[in-house]
Amino acid sequence: MRRRSLLLAVPAGLLTLAGCGDDKADKAKSSDSPSPSNSTSAAPTAKIVDGPVPEITKGTKFGQKPTVAKGNGKPSSDLAVKTLIQGKGAEVKKGDYLQANYLGQIWATAKVFDNSYDRGSPTVFPIGVGQVIPGWDQALVGKKLDSRVELAIPPKLGYGTEGNKQAGIKGDDTLVFVVDLVGTFNAKSSAKGKEVAQSNIDLPKVGTNTDGKAPSIDVPKKKDAPKKLVATYVLEGDGDEVKETDSLLCQYKGVLWADGKEFDSSYKSGQLAQFQLAQVVKGWAQGLTGKKVGSRVLIVIPPELGYGDQPPQGSTIKKDSTLVFSVDILAKA
Repeated sequence: MRRRSLLLAVPAGLLTLAGCGDDKADKAKSSDSPSPSNSTSAAPTAKIVDGPVPEITKGTKFGQKPTVAKGNGKPSSDLAVKTLIQGKGAEVKKGDYLQANYLGQIWATAKVFDNSYDRGSPTVFPIGVGQVIPGWDQALVGKKLDSRVELAIPPKLGYGTEGNKQAGIKGDDTLVFVVDLVGTFNAKSSAKGKEVAQSNIDLPKVGTNTDGKAPSIDVPKKKDAPKKLVATYVLEGDGDEVKETDSLLCQYKGVLWADGKEFDSSYKSGQLAQFQLAQVVKGWAQGLTGKKVGSRVLIVIPPELGYGDQPPQGSTIKKDSTLVFSVDILAKA
């Protein structure tokens, strides 16, 4: 499973389907959750200045992995923020899920401690709400997508006086980041793929609206539930195929096959779901693997791949329920 970003300050929230008592899920939680060295709940408000920041010597274009020189002289004790490439996309807002590529290194040594470019896909995380180090929260809100921004972050806005031993960061290290702002998502985001015919009368029909509102899910009446997992496109995106080791950012709605009643929904909670496939029920993990980012997927989960005879406490899901989901795959996270 690919290594998670070191810039995260706290582990990402888990989808409500997670925590089924599966050994694989438990191992995934322990091995992939970030190990922060500080809390951002009382982060100081930064004074933002425009430098100094080190020179980028190679990979100067948006989307290219940069090579960054060692810091020259003493870094600022304030938060240094310089926009290297001014994008023309939407403005990053507080509370958005920001999708970004980045490289991080230490000012004094130019030692690279983390970068998303080598992992092959951008990182996705909430911005401006204490889920990443304070320097990111305070520097990137208000910037426009398609911009490249360089940051020099003093210790008080990074990992504090304890540093981050996992990354080799000491408590007095100023951190340098180059960040490419790729995309944003929020509670109104929807998949934008092409419509795929829903011609099987034995399967539920899912709405194709892309206005950020929950799609309808119409379960066929007087039809027996499928005995095997169903995972089929409603809207087919053109992004990368999902791997079983991936983390995803999704919108979703779940209803019961038995009566069509909704039991869970990210649209209703107003909070996107960010999770690792290893941490959700098998029906989700198997159904979403191989599907393309940007798609809406109908998943019908038989009991043995859902909750079986152990439904979540306090839920309207009964024992041996067949579950029906509409899932919008917004991004690999």
